[in-house]
Amino acid sequence: MTQIAIYILLVLLSCGGVFLIRRWVAKDQLLDHPNDRSMHSTPISRGGGLAIVVIVLGAGLLSASQTDLTHSLVYVACGIVIALLGWQDDIKSLPPITRFAVQGIVAVVSIISMGYFKSVTIPLFGELQLEIVGVVITFFWIIGLTNAYNFMDGIDGMAGGVAVSAGLGWMWLSSASGNSFAFWVALAISAGSLGFLFHNWSPAKIFMGDVASTFLGYSFAVLSLLSADKGGDALMLGTLLMWTFIMDAGLTFITRLRNGEKVFSAHRSHLFQRLVIGGYKHSTVSLLYILLTLFAGILSYEWARGHQFAAPIIFLGLPLIWILLSRHASRLRSAAPESKE
Repeated sequence: MTQIAIYILLVLLSCGGVFLIRRWVAKDQLLDHPNDRSMHSTPISRGGGLAIVVIVLGAGLLSASQTDLTHSLVYVACGIVIALLGWQDDIKSLPPITRFAVQGIVAVVSIISMGYFKSVTIPLFGELQLEIVGVVITFFWIIGLTNAYNFMDGIDGMAGGVAVSAGLGWMWLSSASGNSFAFWVALAISAGSLGFLFHNWSPAKIFMGDVASTFLGYSFAVLSLLSADKGGDALMLGTLLMWTFIMDAGLTFITRLRNGEKVFSAHRSHLFQRLVIGGYKHSTVSLLYILLTLFAGILSYEWARGHQFAAPIIFLGLPLIWILLSRHASRLRSAAPESKE
């Protein structure tokens, strides 16, 4: 009951915080102007995710004593750096080299403090020892997920909604493993993001901004890393809870790279963008990603508990779902002209 009360309180604090931020950024004209990547047609305020950052970092500090103090303080410190970098990018677009350099330093500090993935368990195949390669994988896991979450913050309600679902997933997993610090951070992410959604659900009144999208990506990467010493499940569980964003951002990046396109330039090639262009509402596509994340959360929980029926669904079912969605989006795009909601 106490946890439910705290969750509701954080939702209300986030909702109120975003309201205040909306008034503040409106005066300073901190606007997201439409570009070749945008799915909106008019300038909209951004930076509302700052409320999520404050709530999550506050929860991290208050629960720091419930885990290795070094781990918790490094997470909070690195989270502040990532959020400040994102905020600066919201105010004035930073060069990619600057963003990646700072994120790289944060990744190295996180690995030195929290360790790295020494193994990974693949459903139906078992555990694979990574050895020293795990350092490289962990480095790119942190940077990759930090940026993937940012790339996927493209339509009303999706980044916040997926954070609510993935946060709930980490609450289930960390509660089962007795990881109190991860539990409270996950709870704060879920509750803070839900409060934000009251202002961001379609039609959005304010956007999350890089300040929160990169922070959430880093946080979800670290939640996996904090469990890395408990076996090879950690990386797979983290991947499962972020599977929609990893699949969409990852496959889009690879496809554009293969086609010789400028991978960091604005575009509308993501699956969620193609679905909106094909005629689906922002709210419908966001709800789809939220439900798919919840489904993966249930599968990850069942798999972590040793229920073998989850393995084939994870390894075969989730990729099949993605293939069907991609083909559907391709048919929609070929049948209809581009349009914005």
